[in-house]
Amino acid sequence: QVRLQESGPGLVKPSQTLSLTCTVSGGTITSPFVHLSWIRQPPGKGLEWIGYMVESGNTYYSPPLKTRTSISRDTSKDQFTLQVTSVTPADTAVYYCVVGFGDLDYWGQGTQVTVSS
Repeated sequence: QVRLQESGPGLVKPSQTLSLTCTVSGGTITSPFVHLSWIRQPPGKGLEWIGYMVESGNTYYSPPLKTRTSISRDTSKDQFTLQVTSVTPADTAVYYCVVGFGDLDYWGQGTQVTVSS
């Protein structure tokens, strides 16, 4: 059974870098046709796609976040990481990692990140 777990600080100060890690168990992030995604949900709002990485390592980002966002992976640990630089209170949200294996998507439980001084 595939399981995902997000980890990282729950509180980040404005202008700092948000960094979250998703650990995947029960599957490998180098599988064919895999998508490694990050999605967030600000308070009172809908889901917002942040970006994703495909099997080749190529990454794709939401245009509004592209200049501040990066996704990387550690294939030896089946982990992938999100970094968002220069955060503001508008980046406060529940952050989810999602792994797609072909037609199946698996979600982490989500982790709350609050940007506040």
